[in-house]
Amino acid sequence: MNTASPAAPVPVRNALFANRNFSLLFGGSSVSSFGDQFTLVALPWLVLKLTGNPAALGIVLAVMAFPRAIFMLIGGAVVDRMSPRVVLLGARGANAACIVILAVLVLLGAIHMWMVYLLALGIGLSTAFAYPASSAILPQLVGPEQLRSANALFMGVRQLSMIGGPVLAGFVIAMGAHHALSEQSLPDAGGLGTAFGIDAASFVFSLVSLALIRIRGDFDPPNKSDGVFASIAAGIRYVWADVPLRAFVIYASFVGVFIGGPIQVGLPVLADTRLDLGAASLGILMTAQGVGMFAGSFLSGIAARTMRGHLGVMVLCIDGLNGLVLAALTLVHTTHFGAALLFCSGLLGGIAMIAIFTWIQQRVSQAMMGRTMSILMFTFMGLAPLSAAAAGALLKVISLTALFGVAGLALTVIALSCLSSPQLRSIRALKPEAAKA
Repeated sequence: MNTASPAAPVPVRNALFANRNFSLLFGGSSVSSFGDQFTLVALPWLVLKLTGNPAALGIVLAVMAFPRAIFMLIGGAVVDRMSPRVVLLGARGANAACIVILAVLVLLGAIHMWMVYLLALGIGLSTAFAYPASSAILPQLVGPEQLRSANALFMGVRQLSMIGGPVLAGFVIAMGAHHALSEQSLPDAGGLGTAFGIDAASFVFSLVSLALIRIRGDFDPPNKSDGVFASIAAGIRYVWADVPLRAFVIYASFVGVFIGGPIQVGLPVLADTRLDLGAASLGILMTAQGVGMFAGSFLSGIAARTMRGHLGVMVLCIDGLNGLVLAALTLVHTTHFGAALLFCSGLLGGIAMIAIFTWIQQRVSQAMMGRTMSILMFTFMGLAPLSAAAAGALLKVISLTALFGVAGLALTVIALSCLSSPQLRSIRALKPEAAKA
């Protein structure tokens, strides 16, 4: 009789880091995520210092959004026809080139708004391919039972970068204000150029890691018999035929409109007009949101179990609360109060995002992963900057208080109204089994 006890199972996260390819991707993405925070703070601050006009910031975000929106679905189809690693390598390389040019122009004092618009266009075009590619890589690196933990790790490090990155970026920019490059140079030029330069340097780590890893798509390329536009149409039909997935994509488009724009435009304006630390206040607000999302990413599994797997109901309730948090920004006149609210918003958002991304990655076949993710990201990331352009224009005729209040209450009403939708309520957590073929 064999009395030997079975070997203890290897903890999921230990098994993930035993995977060389996962470790390389995680390391490169971690450094790059930290660098991204510098551009996220510096770009809106640059536009406000060049123009003093919130509408111009909305236009810059829209210029980034148009190519992203137009090419996002094409990007998803390309990812499903090629190795997502190769697509992501090219897209991040192009993004890095745009940031390098931006840093050089700012430091030389040669930056003008038409240049910002042109570089924003390039960044938007590159991210149209980067977003679906980055989402399609993970299911090719880890098993279905590891997806939730892998997603939580990536989300966690992304939010960790938001803890230190934005506040450090804010202080880097603020310090640059006291070291003007010349009497004619842009205010904060030294700090802004340094911030963009740090982001550019961080891209090196991401590009090296992508060059070193290998995924299944590198050795087993998908069938390329269909044209790109036929592939896009097939992806749309696939999502439309999946009723819960279709319902969520439609709902996500409303969330992108009502929360994306007011946050992207409203927070820099709030820091510039109401708070006492300027760019540092903006960094602190974004850091607080990152801390919240970091905590939320690790609470996602607990929340899903508490809701007994009813992910649809959980996400709608979370968005209803998030709308009230957004509306409460109307009351903010101090940095610490704004940070507290954004921590709450990030906590709620982190819980919802991990749960939904894991549900989609487990539900969707690998052959359709790039196109499905591109459709989802189009509805949220593609529409949010368009919403930002509208928010910037609205701030010329309404107050910041009205913008936050109307957008937040509208999101709450929409989320709570959708609780009556059986399609959204039917979204349930899946067991960690292979995605359907």
